[in-house]
Amino acid sequence: MMEVSAVIPVFNDRKALERAIPESIRRLEEITGSFELLIAEDGSNDGSAEYVRSWEERDPRVRLLHADERLGRGRALNRAFAESQGKIFCYYDVDLATDMVHLADLIGAIRDGCAIATGSRLMPDSAIDRGHGREIASRGYNALVRFFLGSRLYDHQCGFKAFSRDLLTSLLPAVQAPHWFWDTEILVLAERAGYRVCEFPVVWRQGEQTTVKFSDVTGMGSDILKLWWRLHASKD
Repeated sequence: MMEVSAVIPVFNDRKALERAIPESIRRLEEITGSFELLIAEDGSNDGSAEYVRSWEERDPRVRLLHADERLGRGRALNRAFAESQGKIFCYYDVDLATDMVHLADLIGAIRDGCAIATGSRLMPDSAIDRGHGREIASRGYNALVRFFLGSRLYDHQCGFKAFSRDLLTSLLPAVQAPHWFWDTEILVLAERAGYRVCEFPVVWRQGEQTTVKFSDVTGMGSDILKLWWRLHASKD
């Protein structure tokens, strides 16, 4: 088994891949000699799959996981984990919004015994650059997660996370979210199960484009309430 499986979820991100793939390889080579880079390409129609295949042909460490139809972020990550080979499973956004200098910290945290490591845009020492509206929405969302679901974390949705393979094997059967809420659900379930979740501040810059829609944000609000109900109903 190799040490690290790094995953980049992709949906119509052909241009961003031109930077993300070579930068990922460079950073991973600095961290470990045993890794794979999985591109979880989720029903794109902009040539993303063909671009990744061109990388596969010249670097066997790069693998394309193609879906003909949109799976959603959560299902795409579930599939990537099922097909991964690493003892450490990490993923990050294709626009590299989180400074890749933190990749060593992310993987190092799992090496040091954390079950989950997650970057945070909202800790006091974080340095972020994004629009005022998205900042308010993010802080409001995370406040709701802490209030309703009892989480102690600052930021649940930062697309920069790593997991031990044992943690994911144990928790994934209980994770129901198919799309953006996946990140929050797995963090909350891990905390409640007593796993060690390590959060650290990052440098983060908003990407030029995002596939998060307003409907996704409102949907995650309802997902908070659904998970709250599941957790409380399970106590009865």
